[in-house]
Amino acid sequence: MKKISIEGIVLNETNYGETSKILNILTKEYGYISVISKGCRTLKNKNRGVSLLLSYATYTLNYKENGISNLIEGNTIEPLKNILTDFEKMNYATYLINLCKKILKDNNDKTLYSLLKNALLKINANIDPSIITNIMEIKVLDYLGVKPNFTNCLKCGTNDILTFDISIGGMVCKNCYQDTYIFQEKTLKLLKLFQEVDISKIDKITVSLPIKKEINDFIKEYYDTYTGIYLKNKDKIQDILKI
Repeated sequence: MKKISIEGIVLNETNYGETSKILNILTKEYGYISVISKGCRTLKNKNRGVSLLLSYATYTLNYKENGISNLIEGNTIEPLKNILTDFEKMNYATYLINLCKKILKDNNDKTLYSLLKNALLKINANIDPSIITNIMEIKVLDYLGVKPNFTNCLKCGTNDILTFDISIGGMVCKNCYQDTYIFQEKTLKLLKLFQEVDISKIDKITVSLPIKKEINDFIKEYYDTYTGIYLKNKDKIQDILKI
């Protein structure tokens, strides 16, 4: 083992023994790792606060590369209080955590950490959680190897786009169009923006409910067609939007 200091977010916590927990932490430096937090379930333990789901902190560990590391101490970076005290925000955050855990089963790409961290910080800062979630859903398709092309016609390459044909996984122009749903132009522009935008730089974003519905319909169908990922939390957040 070696002593290290890392930045991370707790994505999963499992009780271990009478007073401890096994934490699964997505980290900036090492990707997804497992850590034992000894005694953290006791009230006076110094690591109690940083051993909870959605803890965003720096962690000092005795690190074991191919096993379970030991937590020495942790210091909270941002408590994410607005998420933890708001049912709606917590639903979105939980959904994003579960989505990332699905991805991490096959792809332990360290860059996923920054994406999730920035999304959670924006939700905590009261930026529309439904839109931040949609942005994440579009961005992580790259990690799944099914990144959609929102730039030009998949068949002929022209930029004169009519709609996105989910059955073929790409944009189509008027000449290549064959009986498929025609998305609103604003929806297509936002989907392309979501793919390219830096979440950390978003200060404000407003989208009408009809466009939100169309974006969510697109994401659901695209995920069903190309990823095989289904998460129950998605139904909960769609209920929140009443879509």
